[in-house]
Amino acid sequence: MKDWEQLFQELAVDHQMNLDEIPNINLYMDQVIQLFESKYAKTKRKEDEKILTKTMINNYAKGRLLFPIKNKKYTKEHLILLNFIYQMKGVLSITDIKAVLEKINEKIEVDEFDPSDIYNSYLQLTNKYAHHFKENLETIFQLSKKELEKLDDPDSSYLEKLLIISSLAYLSNLYKRAAENLVDELSAD
Repeated sequence: MKDWEQLFQELAVDHQMNLDEIPNINLYMDQVIQLFESKYAKTKRKEDEKILTKTMINNYAKGRLLFPIKNKKYTKEHLILLNFIYQMKGVLSITDIKAVLEKINEKIEVDEFDPSDIYNSYLQLTNKYAHHFKENLETIFQLSKKELEKLDDPDSSYLEKLLIISSLAYLSNLYKRAAENLVDELSAD
C-alpha cells in the first residue's frame, strides 16, 4: 500500500494556475482548453479524462456561469472564472456554482471589476490548505494503522485501506456539506 507521502505527491495539490500563467491576451476556445489541459494534466485520475471541453465551456456560458464572451475570445477574467469553476465542479452542482459566481460575473461585466486580487487570495489560501491537508493525511494513515493493530486479521492491508478510504470520504462529505450550506446562505441573501 502507498504511504501517505506518496499519495500526497500523486495528488498534485500544488497544481493551481497562477496569475502569471494566465495570458494577458484574449484566447480562442481551443487555446483555453490547451492551457487547462497542460496545467491540470497531473490532476487527472485517468489518462483519457478531459479537464475542459468545448461542450463544457459552451454549457458554462449558456448556463451563465461566465459573463458573455466577445468575438469568440476569452479574457483573463474568463480564465479566472473557469479556474474557479474547475475547482468547484467536482463538489458542487452547476446550479450551486452559478449561485456562487453570479455576483462576481456581474461585478466584472458592470463594474469592470478585476478578479485578479480575489483569485490571488484564493491561491494563497490553497497553499496553506495544502500544508494542512498533508498533516491531516498523515494523521489519518497513522490513526488507521493504530486502529488495525487492535485487530488480528490476515486482511489487515485491505482493512487499513477501507478505514482510510471511508475516513477520507467522511471528511470530504463534511467539507461538501459545509460548502453547500454556505451556497444556500449566499442564495438566501
